[in-house]
Amino acid sequence: MDLYQYVIMYLLVVNLISFYLMGSDKDRARKGKYRISERTLFFWAMIGGSVGSIVGMQLFRHKTRHLNFRLGMPAILVLELYMLLEFVLEFTI
Repeated sequence: MDLYQYVIMYLLVVNLISFYLMGSDKDRARKGKYRISERTLFFWAMIGGSVGSIVGMQLFRHKTRHLNFRLGMPAILVLELYMLLEFVLEFTI
Protein backbone atom coordinates (compact mmCIF):
# COMPACT_ATOMS: atom_id res chain seq x y z
CA MET A 1 0.00 0.00 0.00
CA ASP A 2 1.13 3.51 -0.66
CA LEU A 3 1.04 6.50 1.69
CA TYR A 4 -2.31 7.78 0.38
CA GLN A 5 -4.03 4.51 1.21
CA TYR A 6 -2.68 4.59 4.77
CA VAL A 7 -3.87 8.18 5.20
CA ILE A 8 -7.34 7.30 3.89
CA MET A 9 -7.57 4.25 6.17
CA TYR A 10 -6.41 6.33 9.16
CA LEU A 11 -8.97 9.06 8.47
CA LEU A 12 -11.74 6.51 8.00
CA VAL A 13 -11.00 4.81 11.34
CA VAL A 14 -10.62 8.07 13.27
CA ASN A 15 -13.87 9.44 11.84
CA LEU A 16 -15.75 6.25 12.65
CA ILE A 17 -14.49 6.45 16.23
CA SER A 18 -15.44 10.15 16.47
CA PHE A 19 -18.91 9.37 15.14
CA TYR A 20 -19.31 6.48 17.59
CA LEU A 21 -18.20 8.65 20.53
CA MET A 22 -20.81 11.30 19.73
CA GLY A 23 -23.55 8.68 19.59
CA SER A 24 -22.30 6.93 22.69
CA ASP A 25 -22.13 10.17 24.68
CA LYS A 26 -25.67 11.08 23.62
CA ASP A 27 -26.88 7.66 24.72
CA ARG A 28 -25.08 8.00 28.05
CA ALA A 29 -26.60 11.45 28.56
CA ARG A 30 -30.10 10.06 28.05
CA LYS A 31 -29.48 7.23 30.49
CA GLY A 32 -27.82 9.41 33.14
CA LYS A 33 -24.57 7.45 32.92
CA TYR A 34 -20.96 8.62 33.15
CA ARG A 35 -20.25 10.90 30.17
CA ILE A 36 -17.43 11.15 27.67
CA SER A 37 -15.53 14.38 28.33
CA GLU A 38 -15.70 17.27 25.89
CA ARG A 39 -11.92 17.19 25.87
CA THR A 40 -12.01 13.61 24.52
CA LEU A 41 -14.58 14.52 21.86
CA PHE A 42 -12.44 17.44 20.71
CA PHE A 43 -9.28 15.31 20.82
CA TRP A 44 -10.71 12.79 18.36
CA ALA A 45 -11.90 15.61 16.12
CA MET A 46 -8.46 17.26 16.18
CA ILE A 47 -6.59 14.12 15.18
CA GLY A 48 -8.59 13.84 11.99
CA GLY A 49 -12.12 12.94 13.05
CA SER A 50 -13.90 16.25 12.57
CA VAL A 51 -16.19 14.94 9.81
CA GLY A 52 -17.33 12.04 12.00
CA SER A 53 -17.86 14.40 14.92
CA ILE A 54 -19.91 16.86 12.86
CA VAL A 55 -22.03 14.12 11.29
CA GLY A 56 -22.54 12.57 14.75
CA MET A 57 -23.51 15.94 16.21
CA GLN A 58 -26.16 16.43 13.54
CA LEU A 59 -27.46 12.87 13.35
CA PHE A 60 -27.71 12.36 17.12
CA ARG A 61 -28.59 16.03 17.82
CA HIS A 62 -25.80 16.11 20.33
CA LYS A 63 -23.81 19.15 21.50
CA THR A 64 -25.58 21.27 18.86
CA ARG A 65 -26.50 23.95 21.42
CA HIS A 66 -22.94 24.31 22.67
CA LEU A 67 -21.27 27.25 20.94
CA ASN A 68 -17.80 25.78 21.38
CA PHE A 69 -18.93 22.69 19.44
CA ARG A 70 -20.97 24.58 16.83
CA LEU A 71 -17.98 26.78 16.00
CA GLY A 72 -15.09 24.56 17.06
CA MET A 73 -15.85 21.45 15.03
CA PRO A 74 -16.23 23.31 11.71
CA ALA A 75 -13.06 25.30 12.47
CA ILE A 76 -11.17 22.05 13.06
CA LEU A 77 -12.59 20.68 9.80
CA VAL A 78 -11.34 23.73 7.86
CA LEU A 79 -7.86 23.29 9.34
CA GLU A 80 -7.87 19.57 8.54
CA LEU A 81 -8.97 20.20 4.96
CA TYR A 82 -6.18 22.74 4.57
CA MET A 83 -3.61 20.28 5.95
CA LEU A 84 -4.96 17.52 3.69
CA LEU A 85 -4.72 19.80 0.67
CA GLU A 86 -1.14 20.71 1.59
CA PHE A 87 -0.34 17.00 1.98
CA VAL A 88 -1.79 16.13 -1.41
CA LEU A 89 -0.05 19.04 -3.14
CA GLU A 90 3.27 18.21 -1.47
CA PHE A 91 3.31 14.69 -2.87
CA THR A 92 1.83 15.39 -6.30
CA ILE A 93 4.06 18.26 -7.41
